[in-house]
Amino acid sequence: MQISHLTRRFGDVVAAADVSFEVPAGQMVGFVGGNGAGKTTTMRMIMGVLAPTSGEVLWDGAPTTREVRARFGYMPEERGLYPKQPVLGQLVYLGQLHGMTASAARQRATELLGRFGLGDRLDAKVETLSLGNQQRAQIIASVLGDPVALVLDEPFSGLDPAAVDQMSELLREHTARGVPVLFSSHQLELVDRLCDSIVVLHHGRVVASGSSEQLRATAPLRYRLTTTGDTGWVRGAPGITVVDLDGPSVLVEPADEDAAQRLLADAAARGPVREFSLIRPSLSEIYREVAA
Repeated sequence: MQISHLTRRFGDVVAAADVSFEVPAGQMVGFVGGNGAGKTTTMRMIMGVLAPTSGEVLWDGAPTTREVRARFGYMPEERGLYPKQPVLGQLVYLGQLHGMTASAARQRATELLGRFGLGDRLDAKVETLSLGNQQRAQIIASVLGDPVALVLDEPFSGLDPAAVDQMSELLREHTARGVPVLFSSHQLELVDRLCDSIVVLHHGRVVASGSSEQLRATAPLRYRLTTTGDTGWVRGAPGITVVDLDGPSVLVEPADEDAAQRLLADAAARGPVREFSLIRPSLSEIYREVAA
């Protein structure tokens, strides 16, 4: 699935501006950004809920059609299950909308509800479920009907760690079959752990994309040096920028690896070195850097 130059304007407001990225077959892509970044608007355009001002979504190299999008599994930002209707009955109905027979939809929905701890709540109204269980049911709705792609808006919101692991396993089962999965989340460490690649949106524009390792490679080179004495002398070291200094420990940005190794040699000449380690930024730190 390819998102090609999607733009959406609401009057003078540009909610998404020339958004382009790819969700390859069998891969999980994390879509991250702050509130109002344009993630939900982009997902709605992918699903045809919202018409783009310009740009297009491609499937197998051709523009997506209504028939193709009908085979996508979608979890919207506004949860779509009716609160006063029974869980299983709604899932069967949604499965039929995706072309399943009633019996096949009932069998598959019952299987998934049982798998995720809702086997004894088949006839319960949605509003009687906890928020986490409502979220489970909503995710189950998105994977009914053997979808060829999944587009999920905040699927892990409100889930406890055990449920996150269950849903992660479910999504991996789909990617193992070649299904492309796009999901948005504010849980950056979860995105870092699950996703093959990440797209960062800021003010409606893609400001970074790539695997976690590729994004980390764009971050400044930083080392932590810890000695047995005060490290104030590091401020005068050539090719070294001090980021943070606290007595025997200092965080630095060397101009290059040669400068880093010179710093290590200078420190060793002054006494014991307790630590000299490359600092790998977290996805949260990378996000703050690119979205500044």
